[in-house]
Amino acid sequence: MSTLVALARAQALAAGRAQPIATVRHLHVHDRPLVLIPLAMAGEANAPLAALLGTDPNSPHLLVVGQPRNRDERFAFTADLAATVVPYLDSFAGETEAVPVDRGRDVRHRFVHAPQVWVPNPGGVDFLRLLGRSTRFRRTDGDYPVPASVPLLGQWLTFLASSAEVPGSALLVNAVQALGLHWATGQSAAEDAHLGSLFAWIIDGAQAAREAEDGPVAGPATDPDFDNRVLAPLITTNSSPQMTEVLRELLMPTWDRMWQSIALLRQWPEGARVGSRWDGDRDAYSAFVTHLHEEGTPQPRHDGAVAAAGRLQRLENAAARYAVQRAFDDPLVMAEHRLTGAAFSGVVTLAKADRIDDTGKRPVLRPRIMVATTETVRVEPGASLTSPARPAQKAKVISVTPTVSGTDVVLELSGGMGRKLVAEPGSVPEIGEQMLLTTLSEAYRPGASLPDPSDTPWTHGGPPLHHGDVSAE
Repeated sequence: MSTLVALARAQALAAGRAQPIATVRHLHVHDRPLVLIPLAMAGEANAPLAALLGTDPNSPHLLVVGQPRNRDERFAFTADLAATVVPYLDSFAGETEAVPVDRGRDVRHRFVHAPQVWVPNPGGVDFLRLLGRSTRFRRTDGDYPVPASVPLLGQWLTFLASSAEVPGSALLVNAVQALGLHWATGQSAAEDAHLGSLFAWIIDGAQAAREAEDGPVAGPATDPDFDNRVLAPLITTNSSPQMTEVLRELLMPTWDRMWQSIALLRQWPEGARVGSRWDGDRDAYSAFVTHLHEEGTPQPRHDGAVAAAGRLQRLENAAARYAVQRAFDDPLVMAEHRLTGAAFSGVVTLAKADRIDDTGKRPVLRPRIMVATTETVRVEPGASLTSPARPAQKAKVISVTPTVSGTDVVLELSGGMGRKLVAEPGSVPEIGEQMLLTTLSEAYRPGASLPDPSDTPWTHGGPPLHHGDVSAE
């Protein structure tokens, strides 16, 4: 927890109301999301009990498993779930757009739109991941066949759950995390995992949150007391109509809060870099649809050593990039970096925009500016800084000089000024301009080279087996 978030939590506790910890929305909110509230029996390993889902807040669709321990009923439930979820996911695989690659020398195509699925909390994401794992390898022929839609749904759920691990991705969103990214409450992080309590803190305050703690669960697991007192007798007596009504009553408050949360987040202005992250989601969606159409093989149960290392590398890069983008988009997030000395704000007091460096093989434009700041500066000469206002431009620290009123920092600029020996208008900060400079950078970070999977040493499992050998995975 950062210093400013801890302060916001203290203020929320004192005021009895959640405090905003962002000035913009750091999440893409879809125009037509699919809300999915899964429910499983407590004490049963991923035994689905019900699901409330749909794209219209006024028309929820409830699916119920009359006997969660019955294998046939569980797969019938999964087939019904697929009948709603898969067409929604497929509906965006239509119109495409050309995207320049290789510096404009070539193009690739991706879908103009992509889906977005909302679940109440991280437990909902885990439920979908386990459901995908248990269904994507099911056979559609032989002993115990299932409808073709069941393994297809399993692949889609596995894809969505994997995307949820990527920082900044918005293909599968859990409402608790989305709200917690923008508000801080006066309760613990564990209590924030209860959607009803978190939402009440934001809308009505602490007292309403305390009352919401005793309200309906947001899934995916039911309350054991509810199972013993209400659910067990209905399952035993096979009272399907009554069970359906009981579960609808249990899930509807969460359904309403989910749509209210989406509407609440829509009111925030979108961060400048949210769109680029959604472009990445559309790329991932387009690639997966292509995979389904061309190969259709399910994802392996376990990644090989090289694939796992590559995935970890991509996740680490995505996390670093996401942290930088949030800071560049949001002054409140950047304020935390200013507290730690990773960023400072100042005024340009000197500027030489036409300075040419001719010490190399050819002359290059290298303007210099001086920035005066009253904030603590924890950078050394030679360090490279970036301004969120000019992310393509690097500012090399030439000198750091303490003064009576603060610190003078001399910077040499490169990049983002055009290709001539005369800077493009507005590309060099002018005297009197207020600047924010930081060690954070959006620059591409090349990953480490990894060996070919066939060269995996025995210490890491050896070369991967053929994908078709499911039993060995």
